[in-house]
Amino acid sequence: MRDAALLVLEDGKVFHGRAWGGRGRTLGEIVFATAMTGYQETFTDPSYHRQIIVMTAPHIGNTGVNAEDRESERMWPAGIVCREPARRASSWRSEGSLEDDLIAADLVGICEVDTRAITRHLRERGVMRAGIFSGSALPAGAAAGDAEAIAVLLEIVAASPQMGGADLAGEVTTPETYVVEPMGEFEGKEPLAHVVAVDLGIKARSPWALARRGAKVSIVPRGTTLEEVLALGPDGVFFSNGPGDPAAADEEVELLRGILDEKIPYFGICFGNQILGRALGYGTYKLAYGHRGVNQPVMHRETGRVEITSHNHGFALDVPLEPSIAPFDQGRYGRVEVTHVGLNDSVVEGIRCLDLPAFSVQFHPEAAAGPHDGEHLFDRFISLMKEEA
Repeated sequence: MRDAALLVLEDGKVFHGRAWGGRGRTLGEIVFATAMTGYQETFTDPSYHRQIIVMTAPHIGNTGVNAEDRESERMWPAGIVCREPARRASSWRSEGSLEDDLIAADLVGICEVDTRAITRHLRERGVMRAGIFSGSALPAGAAAGDAEAIAVLLEIVAASPQMGGADLAGEVTTPETYVVEPMGEFEGKEPLAHVVAVDLGIKARSPWALARRGAKVSIVPRGTTLEEVLALGPDGVFFSNGPGDPAAADEEVELLRGILDEKIPYFGICFGNQILGRALGYGTYKLAYGHRGVNQPVMHRETGRVEITSHNHGFALDVPLEPSIAPFDQGRYGRVEVTHVGLNDSVVEGIRCLDLPAFSVQFHPEAAAGPHDGEHLFDRFISLMKEEA
């Protein structure tokens, strides 16, 4: 029998379950992810820093874990919620069980809860703060429904930080610059381009996707100055995905404006998309429950093509769907158009500058577990750098 555990939401909703992974207390913004696969990539994605993830797929851990599929060196979520953890790993690629990894990472989780009910609740009420409590962090009587004990837990949740206004890139970025050389057929050859990638919570697959296309990628920490970026002599600059509120990322916005002023080709993903929008003078806003999962339909507006894409974002850009003049500094950066929209709710999922070599998307074309419909965007970035060379 597993120990008792509680999931307490900030609006007072309580779910009773069993401890899974680490024991103790964890707090964060509770969100739901609709992926049926790729849980290891999800849990090692720095974009999930300080979030409690509800996995809507009923069985988690079936294929175990392995070193090859990690997107970073650690697990980043604040906590994990699942309905039924796998009893054993069933994959020839498995090097261990998911729960053993969760325990080693001291990542607190809860299982044997109705994840469908939790997801419906979040869709109706919106994402919010929450806490998972088990082991010594669970007060006497709380598991039995004692109102006073649960009230204490609710106070702890209510005192935890909000995601709005959170500046988190500095907590997940690399401590120092490192380089990924061209791979595959380009290994040992002269790079086709040199990309400086600003790590705001980068996943390993992003530099891999560029290196497989012949690029040398220098991954630099958040806080790298424009002068330091230019000193590396980039053919292009890439801003990665990452956690937190884009409205708090003033430092990154100023860096990108300097890059746009230099007319260096730019490609941004997820957080990098929001930073481009802000640099151009547009606003951002928080979505009610966000997009998270690997089955999100996005339409490329120019061709009408629909791509199934991987998402992880709780904020979105407020950009007119029709072409407009970028409002920053009286149109300093020229015309902008929305290239992609989400078909579930018409959220802006990609933009490009018509007078500068810059574009970005809100989804994840580098998604390791798939789908891979958007991978051609890395080819587009390589082509853009060649054109501007």
